[in-house]
Amino acid sequence: MVKLLTGNALLRGDVLWWDGKGWSLSIADAVALEPEEGAAILQREAVSERVSDLALIDAENVDGRLRPVKIRERIRGFGPTVRPDLAVAGQEWR
Repeated sequence: MVKLLTGNALLRGDVLWWDGKGWSLSIADAVALEPEEGAAILQREAVSERVSDLALIDAENVDGRLRPVKIRERIRGFGPTVRPDLAVAGQEWR
C-alpha cells in the first residue's frame, strides 16, 4: 500500500499534502510514497518545524487518483461530507 504525507500549516492550520517537492493545499497534488521514503521525508520535515501534526497515512489508487484509506483523512483532504458546498473546490471525497 502506498503512503501519503500530510500535516498542518503551522501558522494557519491548513491541511497540507506532500507534492514531491514541498507542501500543497490540494490532495490532488499529493504524491504516492513508499513507506521508507515517506518516513525519511517525515523525519526531515519534522526537524524543520514548518508543518505540525505530520503523519504518513495509507492511501489507495482509485480511478487514477490517490485517496486516503481512512474516512478521517478523506475528510481532511476533500472537505466536509454533509455540506458539499464547503468542500475543497473541484474535489469529491468519495
